[in-house]
Amino acid sequence: MRRVASAVGITPMALYRHYPNREGLLNALSDEGFVKLAAKLAQLRLTGGIDRQLLQILDVFLDHAFDHPRLFELMFLTRREGARQYPDDFRTRRSPTANVSADVVASAMESGHLRKDDVWEIVFETGALMHGLVMLYLGGRMAISHSEFRSYCHRSFGRYLNGIRS
Repeated sequence: MRRVASAVGITPMALYRHYPNREGLLNALSDEGFVKLAAKLAQLRLTGGIDRQLLQILDVFLDHAFDHPRLFELMFLTRREGARQYPDDFRTRRSPTANVSADVVASAMESGHLRKDDVWEIVFETGALMHGLVMLYLGGRMAISHSEFRSYCHRSFGRYLNGIRS
C-alpha cells in the first residue's frame, strides 16, 4: 500500500481512507477493469456471421489482455472476494462481459448455426480456452508475436466451434 500511495503521490493514510486494505484496492482495480472491458464490448458493432461475431468479441478480450496483462490476470485468474462465479452469476446475467458472448451463442443456437446445448457452458468453456491461451502467452510459454498469437487464437476457436456446429 505504501508503494501504491507513493506512486500516485499521496500518503498511505490517504489511500486507506479510500480502501480498507490491499484486497479492497485490488478489488476496486479489478472492478474498474471489468467496467472498461464491458464498455468496449458495448461499443462493439458485431458484423458478419456467428463465427465472425465471436471472433470480434475474442479480439476485444485479446486487446485488453495485451494492453493490461497484469490487470487481466487480476480480473480473471486471481481469487478475490466478490468475483462472479459460475454458474449462478452467469446464468442470472450478472456478467456484462460474458453476456455479449452468450447472446451471440444463443442466437446461433436458435438459428440452427450451432446445435442446441447449454449456452452458459459453451460461453464458460470458450472463456476458459481463451484465458488459458492468454496466460500461457503472457507467461512466456509461446514464442510468437501478438499478431501470430491472435491468429492462433482464431484458429483454436474455429476448431472449437466446428465441434459444436449443428
